[in-house]
Amino acid sequence: MKIAAIDIGSNSVRLMMWADGKTLYKRINTTRLGEGLAFSGRLSAAAVARTVAAVADFAARAAAEGADEVCAFATAAVRSAENRAEFLREVERVSGLRVDVIPGEEEARIGILGALGRADGGIIDIGGASTEITVQRGGVRIYGRSADVGVVRLRDMCGRDADKLSRCIASAAESYGSVPCGGLGMYAIGGTATTMAAVLLGLESYDPARVDGTRIGAADARRMAGDFLTMPVEQIKKVRGMDERRADVIGGGCLLMCRIMELLGISAVTVSERDNLEGYVLSRFNL
Repeated sequence: MKIAAIDIGSNSVRLMMWADGKTLYKRINTTRLGEGLAFSGRLSAAAVARTVAAVADFAARAAAEGADEVCAFATAAVRSAENRAEFLREVERVSGLRVDVIPGEEEARIGILGALGRADGGIIDIGGASTEITVQRGGVRIYGRSADVGVVRLRDMCGRDADKLSRCIASAAESYGSVPCGGLGMYAIGGTATTMAAVLLGLESYDPARVDGTRIGAADARRMAGDFLTMPVEQIKKVRGMDERRADVIGGGCLLMCRIMELLGISAVTVSERDNLEGYVLSRFNL
């Protein structure tokens, strides 16, 4: 069975094509659905239009490629927006898809399922409007929490001001409490982590096979946060390995990664290309 899954995130819309128990490919369209949400509590008309068009484009592509099932889920931006119902109706009207809006704890669960399956370890999933930390041991999830902090929300609230970003991150991170990850390997999923890995590798073009398994040290995260919060955005776009669509938010993302690593007391994370898209398909279709 060929399955298409669409992830409607706060920063990007992503498509995954899946068949025979494996990911065929992923595609991304950065639409910034969560832009301005931290202040207004609503999805803007422009962001809705961009995102609905991206979802419809991916749905049409999946149908053209013979997908037996096309499903879509949405995360923090949609679940927290006052006008989520209007957004969901518009997506269904234009693309025919009924979107599954998943809560933060479910986002954490499918993230670790996609990245690790039943293996021991934990994940850090930095998104556009929320960040999940999840830990499992002995095939059992022992910790999972979502905090309302992500790269788009940070940019909206703090710009690229390192002091403001640090205070905002520290306040949000209090909700994590004590994370029981001692002795376990920690993994990072999502666009911030994969972009950091691509920059560390100096990739001229993005290569998922090389990014997967890349180790990001705490010192790397600290250095990149310092660099990307002081360099002009136009200069950041030219850095080898950088996704230029993330140039204005990557500094805050690196600082958030650094602060979480400090909170957990870990020296490095391993980047995983497998994430909540795989986890959603595995969960929804009982695979």
